[in-house]
Amino acid sequence: MFDLVAGFVHSQTLMALVELGVLDALLQRPLTTAELAARARVPESRMGVLLRAGAALHLLANKRGTHFLTQKGAALIGVPGLAQMIKHHRVLYRDLENPAAFMRGETETELAGFWPYVFGAGAAEDPDTAQTYSDLMAESQQLVAEDTLRMVSFHDSAHLLDVGGGTGAFLAEVGAAYPDLPVTLFDLPAVAPAARARFEAAGMAKRSTITPGSFREDALPKGVDTISLIRVLYDHADETVAALVSKCFDTLPEGGRLIVSEPMLGSRAGDVYFAFYTLAMRTGRARSADEIAEICKKAGFSRIETPNAPRPFVTSAVMATKTV
Repeated sequence: MFDLVAGFVHSQTLMALVELGVLDALLQRPLTTAELAARARVPESRMGVLLRAGAALHLLANKRGTHFLTQKGAALIGVPGLAQMIKHHRVLYRDLENPAAFMRGETETELAGFWPYVFGAGAAEDPDTAQTYSDLMAESQQLVAEDTLRMVSFHDSAHLLDVGGGTGAFLAEVGAAYPDLPVTLFDLPAVAPAARARFEAAGMAKRSTITPGSFREDALPKGVDTISLIRVLYDHADETVAALVSKCFDTLPEGGRLIVSEPMLGSRAGDVYFAFYTLAMRTGRARSADEIAEICKKAGFSRIETPNAPRPFVTSAVMATKTV
């Protein structure tokens, strides 16, 4: 029971270690409590409380009064985008301050305002809004891409279309793994400049196409045999998801594949974190692999595969093949 009560304090401890720069500082060299307190402009006694909590979480260790990162702490800092996501969690915590009202749907959640991107194309015409969304997603997309590539092979793909791919972070990772694979990015016009710059930097300009549009309103680009939806479905309501998956089915040729990759229910991260996060977003919901597979079947896909996820807290995958 105590562990359940302490869970929130644990998360706040992690956020404090990140926001005060403690983990980043210790990544450079071991520092004393006094040195860390001075760097963070925190009273030394309070820094001592924070460091002891970090040690209890096995993020820090103490030898002869000098603190350093444990393997777990160093790994946390090394995860692309994780620090940014931890800082972002303060928005979710504020939304959960009144859990009873939140569960009744009575809370005007801050996250719903943070992500106007998912409410429709009109809400994302502001480049600053689109950039905020895309930057946060792109920072953590490397992990998702790594795990997706461990679950899914693109060796037999002739042309990959990534729908809702933001600034092209996923396609850049796929392009590095498959240097001959042509790719197309389909997303709102506001993210196109950043995507174009990413593809040019990755040396993919000649084999990449950017088609601006909204999957709610516009037809998907033709001439592709593989479509990926990376962290897209859980942003949207059931009717939107069903329409999108059907649109993917209609776009693909016989033998074409749809790849869905995102955190799913059935894992601790899906059931405890993403289920509540999407409730706070007020637009979508986390789904299980079986639910996604059923949506694909209703759209017409007949061969559905759910590979074992190496890290379900990062992402899981569903692959659907069109056979007629």
